[in-house]
Amino acid sequence: MAEKTGKKAVSRAERRRRGKQKKLLAAGLVVLLVLGGSIFAYDKTRRAKETAAQTEGSRTAVAERRDIVSQLSSSGTLSPKDTYEITSLVEGEVVAADFEEGDQVEKGQVLYQIDATSMESEVLAASNSLIRAQESYADALKDQEEALSDYGGSTYKATKSGYIKKLYIDVGDKVGGNSQICDIYDDQTMEIRLPFLSGEAAAILPGSGAILTLTDTGEQLPGAVISVSAMEEVLAGGTLVRDVTIQVANPGGLTTDTAATAAIGDFLCAQEGYFEAKVDTVMSADLESSVEVEALLVSVGSYIAKGTPIFLMTARSSEKIIKSYQDALDKAQESVENAQNKLDSTQDSYEDYTIAAPISGQVITKTSKLGDNISRSNNGSTTMAVIYDLSALTFEMSIDELDIQNVEVGQKVVVTADAFEGQTFNGTVTNVSLQSTAANGVTVYPVTVTMDEVGSLLPGMNVDGTIILDEAKDTLSIPIDSLMRGDRVYIKDDTVKEQEGPVPAGFRAVEVVTGLISDDYVEIISGLEEGQEVYVDASSQSTGFEMMMPGGMGGGPGGGGMPRGGPSGGGMPGGGRR
Repeated sequence: MAEKTGKKAVSRAERRRRGKQKKLLAAGLVVLLVLGGSIFAYDKTRRAKETAAQTEGSRTAVAERRDIVSQLSSSGTLSPKDTYEITSLVEGEVVAADFEEGDQVEKGQVLYQIDATSMESEVLAASNSLIRAQESYADALKDQEEALSDYGGSTYKATKSGYIKKLYIDVGDKVGGNSQICDIYDDQTMEIRLPFLSGEAAAILPGSGAILTLTDTGEQLPGAVISVSAMEEVLAGGTLVRDVTIQVANPGGLTTDTAATAAIGDFLCAQEGYFEAKVDTVMSADLESSVEVEALLVSVGSYIAKGTPIFLMTARSSEKIIKSYQDALDKAQESVENAQNKLDSTQDSYEDYTIAAPISGQVITKTSKLGDNISRSNNGSTTMAVIYDLSALTFEMSIDELDIQNVEVGQKVVVTADAFEGQTFNGTVTNVSLQSTAANGVTVYPVTVTMDEVGSLLPGMNVDGTIILDEAKDTLSIPIDSLMRGDRVYIKDDTVKEQEGPVPAGFRAVEVVTGLISDDYVEIISGLEEGQEVYVDASSQSTGFEMMMPGGMGGGPGGGGMPRGGPSGGGMPGGGRR
């Protein structure tokens, strides 16, 4: 609890007086019940002293100028600016611990390395999963873009080029995946597959020129090799051959009944073959879901190129199919996110095997070393090392509820230490906490003081801090016990012949305006002149209940005990520094 060595005037002093009066009343009742006989002894002693005071003469003081300081004091124990216990979130063998007790370490410096062999394979697996998910997303994105292009206009487009030989769909039909749409035939380009001796075929390359001779007419046409089969076949007579496919533009008379031979350079084919149309197939629908045909856009005999609209689908069908591609894309995106989260989580766990210093500071203890096996118990992690940030020291002052409103962050604090008698250190208030504690009817608040220049001070040392609240230089003042009823002072006046309450004859009451108040003196703003003699209330000294109970009835350690007061128990003075 705070020791108040200086006080501000006005409401704070008055509230302290009233608070102490309430506490004293409760304490007094207890004393009356437990020590009933002591009250009588106290009263008798008080009356005897008052009589003696009047008989032996009055205690007085002179109003004079002096320096007054209002301050708050409290004891505390020094702690580092920051403390961190190094623990491990994982289990395993310590494979590196390149530091020692007493070393100065920097934030981020690696202290421990735990064997992470088991985690490396998990990181690799998670990374591969993410790559596969990203590839699937890229495919889904491409499919969605193509769907928007193909079905955005509510049309289904041809996937092949050629003439329509037959239509399998009509208006109102449902067309789903792999549904037959039409037969496609394209004889503008013809292909012919001819056998060549296996050894000669091996020397023929795709793209080589060829001369085809029509069997019926002897007409010759230029062509080009598009492929050479790797499979050998046996002709009649045991001849080994390999098929060579040649493509030729149809001049208009070639049909599937037209036969021809071919020469490629010096190589001649082993026997004739027949032409085939390059395209002669069924075009089937490539859809994720079925759609309804609203209108046909082509007819039998129409020539269609790849991408030509075949039929118009209903708007609802178009929206449905586009949504199916969007759903697939969303699902692929979710898979990527899950894979990324898994990789991040696994990577974080992997990084936990490397333990770095969370703060810069000095290593105070090191309990785990190279080769130790780290395990986690039900009681939590084992402390492997402790680091102190000794760039500054802190301690807490406990400040009374009546004084806490006068404490602010940034106030200077004078610090003394038992270990360095006669030396003073400077501190600063860095935090005023609202988390109060109460004991014996007194509430205190913790105030943190930080010392940036600590000299030879060490954590754990006991110190005393004094917060300077205010001070008045060369100001007119009188003893605090001269103040009665808050703002009344009795000055020497021999014309007064009658006693007023406990104040003996020879003193006259005057009203004063007070300013700064310390434990011993009060500043007088107006109402007195320098050199005037004032009456000092001897009964306000440490007497009465304070004599009956060690430490007084209230106020706490270092506190004031019984409240000061005048003839009517006026308590602390009012007013304030003006």
